[in-house]
Amino acid sequence: MTPALQLGPIGYGTAALGNLHDARPDDVWPAIVPAAREAGIRYFDTAPHYGLGLAEERLGEGLRALPRDEFVLSTKVGRIIEPNPDHRAGGTDIANLFDVPSTRRRRFDYSRDGVLRSVEDSLNRLGLDRIDILFVHDPDEHEREALDGAFPALEELRSQGVIRSYGAGMNQSAMLTRFVRETDLDIVMCAGRYTLLDGAAAADLLPAAEERGVSVVVAAVFNSGILATDRPRADATFDYGAAPAALIERAGRIADIAAGYGATVPQLAVQFPLRHPAVSTVVLGAETPQQIERNARLAEPAVPDDLWAELEAAGLLP
Repeated sequence: MTPALQLGPIGYGTAALGNLHDARPDDVWPAIVPAAREAGIRYFDTAPHYGLGLAEERLGEGLRALPRDEFVLSTKVGRIIEPNPDHRAGGTDIANLFDVPSTRRRRFDYSRDGVLRSVEDSLNRLGLDRIDILFVHDPDEHEREALDGAFPALEELRSQGVIRSYGAGMNQSAMLTRFVRETDLDIVMCAGRYTLLDGAAAADLLPAAEERGVSVVVAAVFNSGILATDRPRADATFDYGAAPAALIERAGRIADIAAGYGATVPQLAVQFPLRHPAVSTVVLGAETPQQIERNARLAEPAVPDDLWAELEAAGLLP
């Protein structure tokens, strides 16, 4: 297991560069990576899945002018991007949430050969000389294949010095916990399972990671929207569906208490995971340079201890 990379408290997750939900205008997306750098962000996470490779292409364009040692880059394996013979004029990938032409398609492949091809393809799209971290991406239905194929391949790449770290990125904590215990990974990305409203990872993943010296990157800390605003909206979403009334009420109570300390729900959402010793970084997405600047400020100033204590006393922390 290699020493942990220094990622900083906030990283940028680049799904929006792949036109998540909507196409980013050509006068907007080129300014996002420079805005992240200006805001002090040094860690960038991407994936072939995001926009069928578009996010990697755009991220690479934004990073290539920078000295390579001044940022940390992660991407993912498990999906090969290949030409789509079924593409028809006007067809898009919006069914998979990305507003890009369906000229390419994804093919799941967690084999050794699949990992090596994915890495080569990602380097070509990024136009960079190396990738620092590789995550096995969402192997929910492919656990055995990942253990037999992907993880041994990543161990080879790390031992050869091709990459510096490897792990897995998922929207669940149970399988991540098994990977922490059964492989020699050194980092995991857990999306949506260690937030102000969902503390599932505290029961399994975080103790295992702390025991094994594995760094945890937490993503989706806003649970897809309910925690992204100072007060939850009536139509707030939670994990990409309509938020239950009880969760909206809970987030509203958190907002009421936070307001008394001059703090906001998004601040709490970002800083809550960072309080755990196993968590190194929170990765946040952004669709515009302005969102990047706002997000980068959420880690500071530190939320007062008295506010956390009041939330805990009110039973409002996971």
